[in-house]
Amino acid sequence: MEIKQAQQDVDQWIKTVGVRYFNELTNLGILMEEVGELSRLMVRKYGEQSFKESDKGKDLGDEMADVLWVLICLANQTGVDLTEALHKNFEKKNLRDATRHLENDKLK
Repeated sequence: MEIKQAQQDVDQWIKTVGVRYFNELTNLGILMEEVGELSRLMVRKYGEQSFKESDKGKDLGDEMADVLWVLICLANQTGVDLTEALHKNFEKKNLRDATRHLENDKLK
C-alpha cells in the first residue's frame, strides 16, 4: 500500500466507522501512548527486561501499525502529505548527512 493510499484509507475509516477524528492534541497524546506500548515491547523483546504475563502475545508489527495509524491521523488533520514530507526528509538527510555517518569511527 502506498502512503497516499494509507492516508486516504484511514481518512475514510475515520469518517465512516470512527465517526470523526479526535482533536489534534488528543491524537498527539494517543500517539505518545502507542509509542510507549511499542517501546515496552521492544525493551522486553530486545532489551534486558523480562516479559510480564500481560506482555506476552503482543505483536511488534501490530504495535508499529498502531503508531503509524495515529501518525497518519495527525497528518490528515494537519494537511500534511506524508509522501511529500518523506521525500523532503530524504533530501534533507542526504544533504546534511552525506558523509557524516561514513566518517563516524563509532560505526566502523
